Amino acid sequence: MTNVPFQFDLLARQGRARAGVFHTPHGDIPTPIFAPVGTQATVKAVTPAQLQELGARLVLSNTYHLYLRPGDALIAELGGLHEFMQWPGPILTDSGGFQVFSLAKIREIDAEGVTFKSHIDGSTHRFTPEKSIAIQENLGADIIMAFDECPHPYGREQVSAAVERTHRWAERCLQAKTRSDQALFGIVQGGVYPDLREHSARFLTGLDFPGYAIGGLAVGETKPEMHAMLEVVNDILPAEKPRYLMGVGTPEDLVEGVARGVDLFDCVAPTRLARHKAAFLRRGRLNMAKAEHARDPRPIDETCTCYTCQHFSRAYLRHLIQAKEMLASTLLSIHNIHTLLELMREMRQAILEGRFEAFYAEYGGG
Repeated sequence: MTNVPFQFDLLARQGRARAGVFHTPHGDIPTPIFAPVGTQATVKAVTPAQLQELGARLVLSNTYHLYLRPGDALIAELGGLHEFMQWPGPILTDSGGFQVFSLAKIREIDAEGVTFKSHIDGSTHRFTPEKSIAIQENLGADIIMAFDECPHPYGREQVSAAVERTHRWAERCLQAKTRSDQALFGIVQGGVYPDLREHSARFLTGLDFPGYAIGGLAVGETKPEMHAMLEVVNDILPAEKPRYLMGVGTPEDLVEGVARGVDLFDCVAPTRLARHKAAFLRRGRLNMAKAEHARDPRPIDETCTCYTCQHFSRAYLRHLIQAKEMLASTLLSIHNIHTLLELMREMRQAILEGRFEAFYAEYGGG
């Protein structure tokens, strides 16, 4: 590793699939990788120590939520997000843009930014590109995001306007950034329109960000549309920079994303599904609340090496769910996160060994 704060080493490729290492001040991130989401400075139902035991190397926290509660200034006062949540590895924070457009009760957008009412108490707030960067600098994550507008994927006029606004805001984010120990990623938008996606990718590439996020996908479009947009974007973005697909995290989507050149993923799915009594399989999922599991002595997945599957039966997990015990969410979250992290490790190794195409075919991708 060099003394450069951020560097992406591309180690191997097979087709569009890539394996590399992204060096950050809080450690190396082997790619491709999945990042569990800790929206409120905590990955729900699991401790930082458990995440480390699972082999998580990157976690995501949310700018919008932490700005509203407990406040980014307080987190800065207490040593920044790493110290606050006791996570020693790399952290990524989003810009708050998606939450402003999806959660805020009332919002007004203009060329300068967005005025919105908090979904918590209805209080009025305003985000601009400069404000988003200031909050993220207070939080102190290793990877931060440019403030963007995330529109509905359909409606060409609206999407085109959002792309242009996102580009202007990206330029302002670059100008506002002051910390050299944070990598600012631009966010490619464009809905389901190939020409808008191409335009966005080319424009942002010209701004020379250290990495690029792909936003506005997994928000209502079809899987073939998402795959097509990834192919458009990843054929344009520079090979020497990491690529991050925002908000995607089912096993099938991870495999398809890696096959199309994505390096980083995040999603609330593993812990959210756990709280809704579901367990990931390599393909698909199980509803652990079903009566058919009541006397089943098998683990969720007999091939799984996670703590949950090595120690507990489907019958026990269903019992915890029926009894409304908190441990159910913890054990299912451990299994779900492990399933995704292990899948990513397997894909990375397959790329490094030149056998990803065989892995992809065996998985049933396409």
